[in-house]
Amino acid sequence: MSSPTSLSGMGGVPASSLVEPLAPGSVVAMARDPHAYASVHERATRAAFAERIAALKGLAYRGDHDASQPYDRPLYFVPSDTIADMQEAHALGITGPHDLFGGVVPHPFVLTKAITHPLVHADAARPVGWSDDFAAHVAGAVLTGFTAFSREDARAAGCALLRLGAVRVKPVRATCGRGQQVVADAAALMRCLAPMPDAELAEHGIVLEENLVDPVTFSIGQVVIGGLTVTYHGTQRLTPDLRGDQVYGGSDLWLVRGGFDALLATRPPFDIRLAIDQARLYHDAVTECFAGFFTSRLNYDVARGRGPLGQWRSGVLEQSWRVGGATGAELAALELFHEDPGRGRAHVRCIEVYGNADLPQDAAIYYRGEVPGIGMLTKYTVTDPAC
Repeated sequence: MSSPTSLSGMGGVPASSLVEPLAPGSVVAMARDPHAYASVHERATRAAFAERIAALKGLAYRGDHDASQPYDRPLYFVPSDTIADMQEAHALGITGPHDLFGGVVPHPFVLTKAITHPLVHADAARPVGWSDDFAAHVAGAVLTGFTAFSREDARAAGCALLRLGAVRVKPVRATCGRGQQVVADAAALMRCLAPMPDAELAEHGIVLEENLVDPVTFSIGQVVIGGLTVTYHGTQRLTPDLRGDQVYGGSDLWLVRGGFDALLATRPPFDIRLAIDQARLYHDAVTECFAGFFTSRLNYDVARGRGPLGQWRSGVLEQSWRVGGATGAELAALELFHEDPGRGRAHVRCIEVYGNADLPQDAAIYYRGEVPGIGMLTKYTVTDPAC
């Protein structure tokens, strides 16, 4: 296995060049779950990001968090996933968005796509903390669908949606589109649900949603680090991995200094304005319906395509309040704005490619290495100098 490569060794901006002397405090990476986002390439990517965030904040990067070690305080965390334990967050000293790159939610299901849709009926199974009000708030910002926490509710939800057309069945913990299936009739739905353990359904749930034809997925997001706020829209791309599966291949992002109003002031096309409005509505609903939620990094996937009846449909698919696929581009923009206080816009592409592909000369690589069972993976960004 080849050793993973970080940005500082592959033509990117050296982290140490971004700031002057270090301020009091430390930045640490943190793996939330040994089974989630904890592979070699994910850890290496997260470490490279944490080092760059430390440079932006003018703090020392101290590697992976170790509770037994003394650190210069305050601590700033770069966790692998959204923190779903308020007591743990507070014990770590994470009390607001300026304490971490990511988010904190009051219940585990809130960090998954399970919150996107309502339950199929009033007596449906549900986890502690479920909010029926959330579904009412986001009804105009999501596609038609249901979330189910039991096999019986999933069957009822799927059959109701099949009356409109094909249904996409989505495991809530899968990422990059993996594990999803499209079913066209009740028999296919039953075959799809059959292998799913009852305990898994009860704990995490399953999403059943109208299937879009030829969808385009927009990324709408915002990052806040210190006094810098970057907000963006962009589109995602798929790429084949070395097994032939179509997986996340990167994002093409247009970023501005400032908030969503600054982004809308760039006068994006109608479909992107709609995606921005839907993402903002979704975000505001999370804030209103789930007490204790906060985040410094938010990203919403918004899909637009043809619905089962051939009509144009647009809606938020899911949320991310953690280090994500677009973070390479987010940090590249933050670094540009940090270095040039007069700069207000940036156009950055973050790209993930499998195999021994040729890279552009201006590629800033932040990971290159072998992924067990898959092969060579390279992650890099390209910045448009004309923007």
